[in-house]
Amino acid sequence: MYILGISCYYHDAAAALLKDGMLVAAAEEERFTRVKHDFGFPHNAIEFCLQHAGITRQDLDYVVFYEKPLLKFERILMSSLGTFPKSWGVFRESMITWFNEKLWIKSQIIEKLDIPMQKLLFVEHHLSHAASAFFSAPYEEAAILTIDGVGEWTTATVGKATADWSNGKSSKQRSNHIELFNEVKFPHSLGLLYSAFTAFLGFQINEGEYKVMGMAPYGQPTRVEDVYKLIHVADDGSFALDMDYFSFHHSTKHTFNHKFEKLFGEPRVHESVFYTPTTHPNKDHPQWDEATAQLNQHYADIAASIQQVTEDIMLKMAFYAYEQTGLEKLCIAGGVALNSVANGRILRESPFEELFIQPAAGDSGGALGAALYAYHVLLGQPRKFIMEHAYWGKNYSTDEVRSAITNAGRSYMLIEDKETLAAMMVEDLLEGKVIGLFQDRFEWGPRALGNRSILADPRQGKMKEIVNERIKFREPFRPFAPVILEERAADYYVNLDDPARHYPLRYMLMVYNTKDDQGEKIQAVTHQGGSGRIQTVRREWNPLYYRTIELFEQATGVPVLLNTSFNLRGEPIVTTPANALNTFGKSDIDSLYMDGFAIWKDESAERT
Repeated sequence: MYILGISCYYHDAAAALLKDGMLVAAAEEERFTRVKHDFGFPHNAIEFCLQHAGITRQDLDYVVFYEKPLLKFERILMSSLGTFPKSWGVFRESMITWFNEKLWIKSQIIEKLDIPMQKLLFVEHHLSHAASAFFSAPYEEAAILTIDGVGEWTTATVGKATADWSNGKSSKQRSNHIELFNEVKFPHSLGLLYSAFTAFLGFQINEGEYKVMGMAPYGQPTRVEDVYKLIHVADDGSFALDMDYFSFHHSTKHTFNHKFEKLFGEPRVHESVFYTPTTHPNKDHPQWDEATAQLNQHYADIAASIQQVTEDIMLKMAFYAYEQTGLEKLCIAGGVALNSVANGRILRESPFEELFIQPAAGDSGGALGAALYAYHVLLGQPRKFIMEHAYWGKNYSTDEVRSAITNAGRSYMLIEDKETLAAMMVEDLLEGKVIGLFQDRFEWGPRALGNRSILADPRQGKMKEIVNERIKFREPFRPFAPVILEERAADYYVNLDDPARHYPLRYMLMVYNTKDDQGEKIQAVTHQGGSGRIQTVRREWNPLYYRTIELFEQATGVPVLLNTSFNLRGEPIVTTPANALNTFGKSDIDSLYMDGFAIWKDESAERT
């Protein structure tokens, strides 16, 4: 049985394909169109999934959309009418968009995929989120949290789920079931609150939220009380925004209003230079100006404050979920589940012993969740699948890679022995070079996890500046992730005694404090304040990646590398060999290792 899940038209369009309940392929549309956060119909992602499985559209048993469009249309219509006439612009644009495209999703899918109507199913947005996490996790039962901007009406839920495993895993007779028993509805939204601060701090909504999280460590949460003037939080973790401070429910251009600005000051200018007394304690920024530094410190303090409030609310919701379910395992989904600092706090500070978040926790993951919900709940099929890794995208043949290199006019060396290849990569790293690693299938979700990564030596703090300024062309405060051998993670990070149990670590979805005696060893991946957004790796998940780190440890005593996504600022992570070569050529990446092919900028560095 083949089931195709689809998400599109709002954020991060994607497709995911199941075969008899097992994930076969999954990809975001942006990887193919090169339009970051592409929300259009995922033609390319669908075609990839079908080709990878070796099937046609006619072989599909069901196609499942990740939300219910008419419920979303109802919310937009009712919200616009409720704030009329201020919402006239929103109403006009929404109606044009909906009547031209979104209202006819059912007929569009049927027409584009050439399937009969009875093969098309719809699943509510937050059920898709919940299913994407729970039915990818190795659990018999778990508590559920879903938190995002907004689905149809819902913005956050608390619930529980149970699974029927076909292999005798369950000790009790169960059915596949997800119950979301508590919910918060639009316009009250933790995700939209965070997005309002994202816009206030000069970043793009639905793109810059992780920049706020990266800015936060350079500030102090001095404005927490002011943030709480915007949101009332109940004992059960539910919340309500004071809508007098916001405009997102009736404006096409603004998320916050003058009352918000009166409380927090003038918004930060987009793309303005950012440095503070914290980022440059020696006042050595080339454009140093004391007044600018103090103004930026004000913005960093606001970032720290909204980050702390978000963490505290998520933690409160987790405590409530535990009180209501009594379960030891928790699944989190929705865009807010990508807040890795909050995730780390939940695992460390809540009563939950295990936490699962699948790597595409946002809207793109809804495609996977919709398919899994249809298979396990609507069709009643038992559990089989556990998401042990994130490598579900497209790969390329040796001939395709060679052809791309030749077309780019680059010379190369083909190294078929993986041990030799890993040793060459480590040799480059030890020489201070920054390398691009492109191999096998690209990752599912927004994180590069070793198949489309940029790697560097993490031991010197200057490497962070080099990669940010000369390769990524992005803000200097942006942090990098440490990738570490799973069995060594507990040696470098506090309260991480059993990293193998914690799936978010393999997906770079939790932050842990660095041990005091280890931070100096890995300066380039130790965040301000002493922490790291960790990726753990096992040999069986990614042998070349693992072996490279292992050899680096043998040479340096440090089982860690700097890992960041293989892309330039403003672009999706590279997909094709041509994408990789283009990024290689436009940046100061020194060498590129691509499915066994080694390419160097300095051709005199080629090995013989």
